[in-house]
Amino acid sequence: MGFEYDSDKLHEECGVFGVFGNENAAALTALGLHALQHRGQEAAGIVTYDGDLFYAHKALGLVGANFSSQSIIDSLKGYAAIGHNRYATTGDGMLRNVQPLYADMSFGGFAIAHNGNLTNAHTLRQGLVKRGAIFQSTSDTETIVHLVATSDKDTIPDRLTDAVREIKGGYALLACAEDQLIGVRDAYGIRPLVLGKLDDTYILTSESCALDIIGAEFIRDIEAGEMVIINKEGITSKFPFKKRQRRSCIFEYIYFARPDSFMDGQSVYETRKNIGIELAREACPEGADLVVPVPDSGTPSAIGFAQESGIPFELGIIRNHYVGRTFIEPGDNVRHLGVKLKHNANSRYLEGKSVVLVDDSIVRGTTSRKIVEMVREAGAREVHMRISSPPTSHSCFYGIDTPNSNELLAHTKNAEEICKIIKADSLAYISLDGLYRAVGETKRNNDAPQYCDACFTGEYPVDLVDHDKKMTGTTVSDLREHKISKD
Repeated sequence: MGFEYDSDKLHEECGVFGVFGNENAAALTALGLHALQHRGQEAAGIVTYDGDLFYAHKALGLVGANFSSQSIIDSLKGYAAIGHNRYATTGDGMLRNVQPLYADMSFGGFAIAHNGNLTNAHTLRQGLVKRGAIFQSTSDTETIVHLVATSDKDTIPDRLTDAVREIKGGYALLACAEDQLIGVRDAYGIRPLVLGKLDDTYILTSESCALDIIGAEFIRDIEAGEMVIINKEGITSKFPFKKRQRRSCIFEYIYFARPDSFMDGQSVYETRKNIGIELAREACPEGADLVVPVPDSGTPSAIGFAQESGIPFELGIIRNHYVGRTFIEPGDNVRHLGVKLKHNANSRYLEGKSVVLVDDSIVRGTTSRKIVEMVREAGAREVHMRISSPPTSHSCFYGIDTPNSNELLAHTKNAEEICKIIKADSLAYISLDGLYRAVGETKRNNDAPQYCDACFTGEYPVDLVDHDKKMTGTTVSDLREHKISKD
């Protein structure tokens, strides 16, 4: 059990990093995972390959706590490696679910790491179990392992192609087998995957910031629906799916990606500033004295808001960066202190001022209410909340840990009602078209949306097979009873 703050933010599912052709593959992968720590803090794992054998180390906790030992890095021999940071969703944080997953198959060893969520994992799992498959974890990633194992194709890329043609969802996969590293991005490109190079070494990873930490060159984004195959002969690609319009996750630009990353050719930091600019144009309160970000995710948008509006920017809230998600197990009598463990008001700059608070989203509203109260207690005359995303009104099924829709405040409440709940003087969200302008579009194409924005619109690009069966009562058991986790 954690503080209320932790359950009132959206969480990314995972980050992946893969290297081929470098004797320091394990060390490079550990550094890459360190740069991707924001994408998952529950566990980390690395599997390496030396041309003959596979080696693995997986552990619960942060990368730095588990891969800082030289002896561990030295034990991970080989010139190829894949690594994974995990964010567990439904209490499935046991070691058996920590990735990469490894299996011995008829053709040899096979390791896989996965960022995202499969929307038909339960349905596929039921079919595989009926055919005799024995699952060792509750991870949806293991479904892919069994699909690869049961394919009748001759090569690993063809076996993996068989598998990905059966799965649905948003995902980025890395696999290592038969002296090759393979990356796959889902047909819509919902989850991110990029290609880099360090001298003669190719790298696949979730974000470009993981290339920066090792001094690698960013080459390009892996295209939606692309499979990349890296071996000693070089790099090739194929497209296993019917071509579809790319619809990458727009929330990566709002919150999930690190601000210093580039995604699909765009600077995340610049995009977040643009969101703040659009938000200021749409909803700048009159007579405001200060623009204050809710750190850290609200900071770039608050900078853009201040620049566009001409209202001074100040760090009116200071964040404590040394409080983890499981700092202590508090009793009910101190649980309300959770926000103050993370944030403290800089009262000298807030007293007597009309303050514009800029944050990335409102989920359940509990944290927003406490932050508004904290700023008022510090002496603010008015508190105007501005949100750099449209109302988050629908659950994500493609790899973001969101509450059920009925737990999302915006699912049942409008902005005026939410404003009263969080006790702000005013509340405004950026419009959907404003968000699209910030990411470089003229507006949202309602007939063919350019991004996945289902958390705002409820328009899901990929069929929600398991969810729809559950809603119609056709599945044998509830997904939560089976505890199939998203990775």
